[in-house]
Amino acid sequence: MSNLKKVLFIDTAHPVLQDSLEAMGFQCDYFAEADLAAYQQIADQYTGFVVRSKIPLDKQILPLAKKLKFIARVGAGMENIDLDLAQKLGIVCLNAPEGNRDAVGEHAIGMLLALLNKIPHVDSEVRQGIWLRAENRGTEIKGKTIGLIGYGNTGSLIARKFSGFEAQIIAYDKYKTGFGNDFVREVAMTEIFEQADILSLHIPLTAETNYLIDNKFLAKFKKPIYLINTSRGKNVNTADLVEAMEAGRVLGCCLDVLEYEKFSFEAINSETLPETFKKLLAMPNVLLSPHIAGWTHESHYKLSKVLVDKIDELMG
Repeated sequence: MSNLKKVLFIDTAHPVLQDSLEAMGFQCDYFAEADLAAYQQIADQYTGFVVRSKIPLDKQILPLAKKLKFIARVGAGMENIDLDLAQKLGIVCLNAPEGNRDAVGEHAIGMLLALLNKIPHVDSEVRQGIWLRAENRGTEIKGKTIGLIGYGNTGSLIARKFSGFEAQIIAYDKYKTGFGNDFVREVAMTEIFEQADILSLHIPLTAETNYLIDNKFLAKFKKPIYLINTSRGKNVNTADLVEAMEAGRVLGCCLDVLEYEKFSFEAINSETLPETFKKLLAMPNVLLSPHIAGWTHESHYKLSKVLVDKIDELMG
């Protein structure tokens, strides 16, 4: 039994992941009440970790995991994993952006349509017997210029989905070139500042992108914009965003993520909410959702299935 390959589920995943790993010959363990200290005690038993965002996988645990061959992140973002340390230790880090990119793309478009057409507001009015038409005119996507920052799995997918709205789609990616196609035109960041009516973020959270969207950044846009953020809350400085909205530089925003989320992304850190957050909540041109853009019934399965295929290829 000492040679049995074992995988530790630090977080839950769709059953297809555990079932498939067991079919590959792995024993799968999940300890719902365990914390970092408990994981440190048993880390050296496992060939693989499956994680979402329950704990950081860094110097506190990775050096203890002497047998670890892979970390499988059930999602796209990898900011809770020390990738440099993992590489030094010979641990392969896998994620599954292919699994939830459709969900994120559809959610972003849904939020934008709801914001531009004031759907939450007018739904509430009609339920109260208020029937205002001229006062609630919407704004069309057609003819607008949509600027994307980041052209990876989700950025490229949303460009294809947005193309049906007859908008001009432009994208900038600092780490990728030559990606222009029928759906999108590759541009420099200066052109996004010059042309964008709508800005959508599709970037990871790194030291480079933390508070990327701040006063200085927002001041560079030639036109007032709408902002969509389905990436990470800390990509946007909320205080600066609120200031830009009050000044009319940002016409409205769709935020599936907030900088005030707990590390696990499972809840708002309600003990540290500033006045800025209260201002944001009071704005009628703000649409919020609780970090669920990639959280559909379909993506729940696909995220795990993508990891099954990647683990099978790695260990096969």
